[in-house]
Amino acid sequence: MPADIRVVVADDQEIVRTGLVMILNAEPGIRVVGEAPDGRRAVELAQRLRPDVCLLDIRMPGMDGIEATRRLAGPAVTDPLAVVVITTFDLDDHVYAALRAGARGFLLKDAGTALLSQAVHAAARGDALIAPSITTRLLKAFADTGPAGPRPQPIDPLTDREEEVLAAVARGRTNAEIASELHISLSTVKTHITALMAKLVVRNRVEIAMWAYETGRTSGRA
Repeated sequence: MPADIRVVVADDQEIVRTGLVMILNAEPGIRVVGEAPDGRRAVELAQRLRPDVCLLDIRMPGMDGIEATRRLAGPAVTDPLAVVVITTFDLDDHVYAALRAGARGFLLKDAGTALLSQAVHAAARGDALIAPSITTRLLKAFADTGPAGPRPQPIDPLTDREEEVLAAVARGRTNAEIASELHISLSTVKTHITALMAKLVVRNRVEIAMWAYETGRTSGRA
């Protein structure tokens, strides 16, 4: 029997934090091992407990969720933890910053129990999940504002199939959905995603999706 997914929850609103803890502990295979009222405490707990997933609110006093994400999962972190950002603010520019800081997923607090559980499970297995209902709207909105600098093009050009997988990831499709759409096996999808991460020099499918939007590659080959 697989071990439970260990989670640390951080939110400055006690009633929200308590609710998230209750929801997660009621889910089979998930166990909350720590909770924090702010980012600084969340980082301390996460670095000490090494949970499988950290669920962080964006707006917290002192150290916010963005800085906490950067310290736990940023490019400079040798052994990054999986972070899922949760917020009440749809299309808040802080969300884009959190994804840039290394978050593996983004959910709204009204996403529902099922999607919350899916996001935790996805992050724990090294995948990433952004609520499908807001994936394209969220990433396109921030891509339209322009990235901090021009995105480097891959040294090795993407294959036609990789372009198709890239566009599907940007639309918020899961691996299973991509396999079905493109009539390929699940293992082949995973192989293409691994190749995309290597070619684009990104860390996860969230960054693959951001790269697709920032380079106008959301509908297949540009």
